[in-house]
Amino acid sequence: MIQNEMKKSAGWAALEYVTKGSIVGVGTGSTVNYFIDALDTMKDQIKGVVSSSVISSERLDKIGIPIFDSNEVAYLDIYVDSADEINASKYMIKGGGAALTGEKIVAAIAKKFICIIDDTKKVDVLGRFPIPVEVIPMARSYVGRELVNLGGDPCYRHGCITDNGNVILDVHNLKIIDAKVLENKINAIAGVVTVGLFANRGADVVLEGTQKGVLKS
Repeated sequence: MIQNEMKKSAGWAALEYVTKGSIVGVGTGSTVNYFIDALDTMKDQIKGVVSSSVISSERLDKIGIPIFDSNEVAYLDIYVDSADEINASKYMIKGGGAALTGEKIVAAIAKKFICIIDDTKKVDVLGRFPIPVEVIPMARSYVGRELVNLGGDPCYRHGCITDNGNVILDVHNLKIIDAKVLENKINAIAGVVTVGLFANRGADVVLEGTQKGVLKS
């Protein structure tokens, strides 16, 4: 319950960055759901949103917020999303909810990435949380072998099909010394759609829900 309260406080704190008349980028996950609830209070003051996933789109549609396709906008002022892990450099591991590709696309068109977390998500070194990799199904075995060659231990996420019709490999035990280099190496493997390392495009602002309130960095 305490963790949920911290998530809620971070989600509501992100409203400060929403400007009237804008289109807002919205991520995916339990913390983001609190931001969506908060956004409901000012839905008549924004044009709408670009959503990173089907599941978020369903929640947004249910409360009557207009949803734009990412191809309809040149840029977004902000993108609000959470992280499975985040370090002091504001590099993240994301994709626990299998929406990493949509999240990367929306983050790429946003001028500012607002990351909302509870304090359990902060780490000194990324990698305790396995790195999700979205893979085209026919390349799953090949990509798995290449990830082993990089020192990882990939595990097929059974029963998980992404919004794009692909599969997920969760990579354990990778030494993330240089997150940007590793992100580029994994993205370069044939058959990889994207990897859940967000280092080349990290967060700009982190809103961390704690028992003592929301910390901004």
